[in-house]
Amino acid sequence: MKNKLVLAIAAILFIGTAATAQTMKIGYADVDYILSEMPESKQVESELQAHNTQLQNQLQAKYQEYQQKAQAYQQSAATMVDAVRSEKETELAQLEQRIQKFQQDAQTSMQKKSATLMEPLYAKIGSNIEAVAKENGYTHILNGQVGGIDVVLFADEKFDISDLVLKKMGITPSSN
Repeated sequence: MKNKLVLAIAAILFIGTAATAQTMKIGYADVDYILSEMPESKQVESELQAHNTQLQNQLQAKYQEYQQKAQAYQQSAATMVDAVRSEKETELAQLEQRIQKFQQDAQTSMQKKSATLMEPLYAKIGSNIEAVAKENGYTHILNGQVGGIDVVLFADEKFDISDLVLKKMGITPSSN
């Protein structure tokens, strides 16, 4: 009796799983491709480049100041009193530390700026992927690549909704 009950439950689960699998429609989108086609991404890239240039200029100014003081120190170190020499060495070490800290802060600033500027683009892509998926009866949409690494190892191109998403956003896709 127990075996029949277990067999019946297993059969119901199998049939339920098979029925669910038949109603699934899975597609994929290449978010990097969609992003590259968006005109807004060029604006973001331009803003990031401007921010990076500004940070690089500030770093260069700090480095030039360091070089000038290091050169002045080297030229007159032999004739300096020990106390002055020690003070100049401490000043140079502090300048070097400030340059290193600025480099770290600049990197963090670039990451934050990128995240802030990219967030609305990813949100727009996400909402359009969802709209296209619902309009076309997809139950799941996978990202074709993550960080340049293929996530979907094989998929029929007819299930790639990337161009549909671009069209939904009013963008004419270029050849993929």
